Amino acid sequence: MLYSKIEGTGKPLLILHGFLGMSDNWKTLALHYVAAGFQTHCLDLRNHGRSFHSDEFSYEVMAQDVLQYCSLHQLQKCNIIGHSMGGKIAMLLATSHPNLFEKVVIADIGTKYYAPHHQAILTGLNAVDFSLQPSRNEVESVLATYVPDFGTRQFLMKSLYWKTPNQLSFRFNLAVFTAKIDQIGEALPENAVCTLPTLFLRGGNSNYLLASDIAAIQQHFPKAQFETIPNVGHWLHAENPTAFLEHTLLFLQQA
Repeated sequence: MLYSKIEGTGKPLLILHGFLGMSDNWKTLALHYVAAGFQTHCLDLRNHGRSFHSDEFSYEVMAQDVLQYCSLHQLQKCNIIGHSMGGKIAMLLATSHPNLFEKVVIADIGTKYYAPHHQAILTGLNAVDFSLQPSRNEVESVLATYVPDFGTRQFLMKSLYWKTPNQLSFRFNLAVFTAKIDQIGEALPENAVCTLPTLFLRGGNSNYLLASDIAAIQQHFPKAQFETIPNVGHWLHAENPTAFLEHTLLFLQQA
């Protein structure tokens, strides 16, 4: 079963992180949603965070994990927020099990196929030799050679933990990610359609969700709304959490 952090009471709100992320990335925003009357369920998806590792890694199995989680916790009429990879899972769930959800928020990802583009990050992560028992600073130094952007490195470093008192490791399943990176770019199935209210929220500086993608998205989500947070990139919820919260609450709370 997936690890989760559950906070508050009220209407359930599922939050699905992106590739290489985890539930901890959302803990501050989750508390704001709690204050607004939601019970937040921040999940660690399979092969991420504190959830189980598996050689099976696809949108279909990750969606099934979330369905099992909802069944175990007896969740009904949920709202759901998904960022990037988590957004693809949320779209698959909303189109295949619409009765489980009320509103859907997709953060900076479209329905289309995305070519693999994490090669430099994966190369950097695989370059870390944990048998040498590196310090946190030494791990970051290795990553800096391959991942020059400081914010991206800090995001990756959040998954670094002390596996033993003397041994660091990454929480995510790097071996499976490296072998199955093509899975992350898969498009939403052509016949997948969801008529639920859905907000697509993009970063103004991001190239993940373009104006040219809107028509294809509307084929899958005819009730889609589109909003942009200016001056932020793909990690829009981390770069401007205030604007992200305002946009999402306005959408989730409207009648």
